[in-house]
Amino acid sequence: MSFKFNVIDDFDFKNKTVLIRIDINSPVDPNSGVILDDTRMKLHGETIKELSEKGAKTVILAHQSRPGKKDFTTLEQHSKVLSKNLNLEIKYIDSIFAHDAINSIKSLKNHEVLLLENVRFFSEESLSRTPKEQSKSILVKKLSPFIDFFINDAFAAAHRSQPSLVGFNGVIPSLAGRIMEKELKIIQNALENVKKPCVFILGGMKADDSIDVMENVLKNETADFILVTGLVANIILLSAGIDIGDLNVKFIKDKGHCKMVKKSKKLLKNYKNKIIYPKDVAIEDENGERVDVAIDKIPNRPIFDIGIESIKDYAKIIRNAKTIFANGPAGVFENPKFAMGTEDILNTIANSNGFSIIGGGHIAAAAVSMGFEKDMDHISSGGGACINLLAGKKLVSVEALEKSAKE
Repeated sequence: MSFKFNVIDDFDFKNKTVLIRIDINSPVDPNSGVILDDTRMKLHGETIKELSEKGAKTVILAHQSRPGKKDFTTLEQHSKVLSKNLNLEIKYIDSIFAHDAINSIKSLKNHEVLLLENVRFFSEESLSRTPKEQSKSILVKKLSPFIDFFINDAFAAAHRSQPSLVGFNGVIPSLAGRIMEKELKIIQNALENVKKPCVFILGGMKADDSIDVMENVLKNETADFILVTGLVANIILLSAGIDIGDLNVKFIKDKGHCKMVKKSKKLLKNYKNKIIYPKDVAIEDENGERVDVAIDKIPNRPIFDIGIESIKDYAKIIRNAKTIFANGPAGVFENPKFAMGTEDILNTIANSNGFSIIGGGHIAAAAVSMGFEKDMDHISSGGGACINLLAGKKLVSVEALEKSAKE
């Protein structure tokens, strides 16, 4: 894995109009419109401030949620939070490429920053097509005549092929922002110079992605041990011939993971000693209390966490690891009764001597909310993009940047 794209250091941005795509998709209270977490905005602050200091006229493209969801809203509140975090005025306009937006872009002065409206208000943004096709989108045609450089800093969305992410690359000079550059370098370096023993902790609800990661890192001998939790653990237990109860089997089938069960059986056959699954799990009893049960005594009740004995076993392996990748929580950590697995695993990682990378999404949110943020070597800003890299898949936005660099 080696990336060859242009970065901010390669160009002079003074008096230039720069379009930057960032990912500030944030939890929003659907009733008040108040942003509940500004982590991603703080992360992108480095690129935005640097461009402003270099004398650029900066135009920001971003999205919030998707049509039909309760937190699908304008970016007006985001501009206020960004302004506060960066101590820099972030102008906002409720337009993407209409006359008002174009006039605002044209009237920008050096060092000024303008945030355009939620790009997903534009229906074409929802279409997943090739970068070449996206370069012909209305969004690109309307904005590109007024832009000197395009910067993609949206690592969290780097696995998506949408106009705002890949459409500008073949039209105007394009480069990676600081977040994109940092994420790719850290993950690439960790995978290429992995220190042994290397442990992957895979859980959460995106079981198909996690099992793809498992297959990749076992085949290329990156991983010494795979510790499974969450839905991934349930699939592995089922694949190992464990009776996990009809309710849990039905949940796996309803999620469309039957193919993953077949794949897991093959992985268990070929890498039996490297895939470590729970010896006990946590369920909720008739009184609504947490009960830990051995895997040969699982009743027909939903599994919500790994059990205490499993937590102890996993902790021993994690403590001896030199490299640790963790993706996905161990259970329903939002419920305090079933947060034990996630909390103890994160605590063990935080106190270990190994180099740790925490995937984005729910596991990153859990690490922050539980106070482990400063004890991790790297918390990724993008769950989907991070897990795609770990699975050995290419990121379409990164490929587009590399192609632009060649051209």
